[in-house]
Amino acid sequence: MLRKLIILTLVFTAIPSAQAAPIYTFPVANCEVNYARAHHDYAATDILAKAGCRFVAPIDGLVDEVNRTDMWNGKTNLGIDRGGLYVSIIGIDGVRYYGSHLRSIPASIQPGVEVKGGRLLGAIGSTGSARGTAPHLHFGISWPTPADTWWVRRGEVLPWKYLDAWKSGKDLSPASAVAALKAKVGEIPPLPKK
Repeated sequence: MLRKLIILTLVFTAIPSAQAAPIYTFPVANCEVNYARAHHDYAATDILAKAGCRFVAPIDGLVDEVNRTDMWNGKTNLGIDRGGLYVSIIGIDGVRYYGSHLRSIPASIQPGVEVKGGRLLGAIGSTGSARGTAPHLHFGISWPTPADTWWVRRGEVLPWKYLDAWKSGKDLSPASAVAALKAKVGEIPPLPKK
């Protein structure tokens, strides 16, 4: 964790203070998408798109977690395995962005790799608990936590208003909403009952 903080500090200091273009990018590139303003029982958004569409980094940052093995089993339905194949990054804004149910992840995407907004992180699919459903990207926004804290990683702040802004080319940062919620619930809130 200390290594990540040092690297993030170096990344933050390397970013110029004035930027001409938006720093946020919609996380699905060059595909038609559809998404709702709500998610079934926690703060996340499922972005429906064709299988194989590109999941891209929504902002410059560092790759945090990568899972290339689909361990989900419908009989056990363990929360930690529901995402199937997934990638999360820690953006230069300090926010974690998580995308799951991926079909594939490029070999170059590894923990600690620096990425620019728009870089390919994976291909949309239906892995994990999405098996048998329409292909989609489960997109979550949260703060960095230890790797086994799946209930935070999957999403804490509703993404839809940020997605709407990014899709229309506007910058809207979730950093203050993420920081406020983290201050309210703590770095590692209790494990959900479901």
